[in-house]
Amino acid sequence: APVAKTTQYPFVHHQLPKTIKMKSAIFAAAIASAAAFAPAPVAKTTTSLSAFESELGAQPPLGFYDPFGLLDDADQDRFDRLRYVEIKHG
Repeated sequence: APVAKTTQYPFVHHQLPKTIKMKSAIFAAAIASAAAFAPAPVAKTTTSLSAFESELGAQPPLGFYDPFGLLDDADQDRFDRLRYVEIKHG
């Protein structure tokens, strides 16, 4: 009679792929959740408005804040005019 070849742990053959898949899924979830709390890289921006850095209202951390770029090519007269209009109209 032929002898059937048996392994020491017969259940391991069928459960090993499921275990590896589960461990891989848990590892991927842990990496993804850790990446969600990692700080985002911040790009350094430079400003060409250093002429207006000493004006009233320029405060750290923003310094002189011109989000629309209205004063990119402006001189002191243009700045004074916009400041006057801002104060007048609130």
